[in-house]
Amino acid sequence: MYSTAVIHPSFVQGTLHAPASKSAMQRACAAALIKQQPMVLHNPGISNDDLAAIDILKNFGIQVNVAANGTMLLQPNNNTQDIPTLHCGESGLGIRMFTPLVAHLPQGITITGEGSLLTRPMHFFEHVLPQLGVKVSTNNGCVPIHIQGPLVPNNITIDGSLSSQFLTGLLLAYAKAYANGYNQTTTITVTNLKSKPYIDLTLHIMEVFELPLPKNINYQSFVFEPVQSINNSNTITYEVEGDWSGAAFLLVAGAIHGSLTVKGLDVFSTQADKAILQALMDSGCRLSIQADQIEVSALPLKAFHFNATDCPDLFPPLVALAAHAQGTSVIEGVHRLVHKESNRALTLQATFAKLGVDIRFQDDMMLIKGTSQLQGATVSSHHDHRIAMACAVAALKCKGAVTITEANAVAKSYPNFYEHLQQVGVPIQQA
Repeated sequence: MYSTAVIHPSFVQGTLHAPASKSAMQRACAAALIKQQPMVLHNPGISNDDLAAIDILKNFGIQVNVAANGTMLLQPNNNTQDIPTLHCGESGLGIRMFTPLVAHLPQGITITGEGSLLTRPMHFFEHVLPQLGVKVSTNNGCVPIHIQGPLVPNNITIDGSLSSQFLTGLLLAYAKAYANGYNQTTTITVTNLKSKPYIDLTLHIMEVFELPLPKNINYQSFVFEPVQSINNSNTITYEVEGDWSGAAFLLVAGAIHGSLTVKGLDVFSTQADKAILQALMDSGCRLSIQADQIEVSALPLKAFHFNATDCPDLFPPLVALAAHAQGTSVIEGVHRLVHKESNRALTLQATFAKLGVDIRFQDDMMLIKGTSQLQGATVSSHHDHRIAMACAVAALKCKGAVTITEANAVAKSYPNFYEHLQQVGVPIQQA
């Protein structure tokens, strides 16, 4: 894996297959932990976040085997050994999803992580989990988190403005309780919910894996009712869909300076980042959306206005797109960028300034002044996978090479990113 990558200006051309969605893969791992029955996962994810979720399954006695064709086989062995510590790597979704799930255990468990996860706020758990019978302590609102259950569903109200991932964790934790026979009706009431499409994805995975489903009342209330029985006898087969978050960088690469075909994306997906298609259409590139592939090629780009409140992970590829568009583009939803791998608003501003791009903020909006004179420079990913990828695709039409330090940050979500760029004609040097 590249520690430093030098990206040379290039015209990209060819066909690529989108990486597996880590949002879907990690949710599938959580469902496997709940179901405790044999499962077959096709197109499993291999990002660092995915591997952290797989390690958690192994900690709970689930055997994980990968066949020669890449298919992943999950086989529970009912091993209930003590699990004093769970490590979530650097995955924000992982820690927010698995913490409520493992709170079902009566024993004390410590949940920890690494990198940027060490500074992400976890006050939510201190406030909410005690209402569900769970003892909680944190390191001044950060990891490590110490919990002791068992979790018992209750009527609660939560604030969904920080991240929908906290709600995802609670929905899965409640589903586990009802799968185990909990027989009282309970409601999770949500205020200020952001990123509703990610909740749609959670509910979709719950349905596919035959977990108890709540009644969704306008994304304001999620009502769980007792279920008659749960089928745990059959082997579940699931194909992890392509990742719109990672593929957004490939599509933007084609729009900036190339002609690319991207396969493996579901145009009917509930993934929030599918909204990249609307931004690409508004930017004026050539775009062909088909059932089995998406074709995108470069035309003179124009400024666009896009609301990324429900899909904040699109900010980095959208900034790269806007940097090469004529005029000033506007992206709404800046407040969603504070608690990412870096403070992405400030990181994008400082990083793209080195490439000659002016980014300013106005209220909750980011204003990007496009230029035809992007320059080569040395930039840091700030250990943020999406910053590294944004710089790489922006480099395709710069006046000189762009050197990205901490380039290996892409392993968090898209380990094959640089190899894929090379496959479509981008010379990359490892420095």
